[in-house]
Amino acid sequence: MPDRNGYPHGTPSWVDIGTDVEGAKAFYAALFGWDAQEAGPPEQSGGYGFFLKGGKMVAGFGPQQNPGPPFWSTYVSVDDAELIAKNVEAAGGTIVVAPMDVMGQGHMAVFQDPTGAFISIWQPGEHRGAQLVNEPGAFCWNELNTRDTAAAKGFYESVFGWTGVTHEGEMAYTEFQIGGTSIAGMMNMPPPVPAEVPAHWLVYFAVEDVDAALAKVGELGGTALTGVMTIPSGSRFAVVADPQGAAFGIITLND
Repeated sequence: MPDRNGYPHGTPSWVDIGTDVEGAKAFYAALFGWDAQEAGPPEQSGGYGFFLKGGKMVAGFGPQQNPGPPFWSTYVSVDDAELIAKNVEAAGGTIVVAPMDVMGQGHMAVFQDPTGAFISIWQPGEHRGAQLVNEPGAFCWNELNTRDTAAAKGFYESVFGWTGVTHEGEMAYTEFQIGGTSIAGMMNMPPPVPAEVPAHWLVYFAVEDVDAALAKVGELGGTALTGVMTIPSGSRFAVVADPQGAAFGIITLND
């Protein structure tokens, strides 16, 4: 269902970006038709806000906090952030931001898996995650790109209870599942990717026409990182970067 008011434990539920806020607002408004709404006065929210599609929250934004190019962050909904943080450390991950309250909206933490990828967790309070997913202008998939899929598979199984189902082929692909439902993916870092690019989670946004969206990215000052490709289901996708350098995927969903 596109409209959501909550997510099962272990399911990606939110994405956000730390970046040049005004530049991001203009780019994503033109690309996806998003509106922007501040989370509160800057002295309280730290400049954080929400991207809206049709009046529903689809993603978050805020000022960039880290050096290097900005990036889209994936948040996994959890029942107990403190417990998951302990699971992360026991499984060999690194806590980057310890569990903390976020203005009464929920509890969050940020960690790094043993292969180097950053990912966040969200224990919902008033904020329960994206209100719209899996349709044009909303996020629809979260995918780990790593150089050690075996280590990552064991780690996420231990931390979230995910089951990794790997499809062998010319390029093996793993679907992480909960109760038989696929909730995220994983693949080996493609060979053309430069060695200095670290393991990372890639966020995919659905679009009506991937070719038109790819052209629009270029018109708006973004960059195509791949050409358009087709997966076995028939869905077509490409990986791009916004003008600030944040990478993300665009995909037409094949029902």
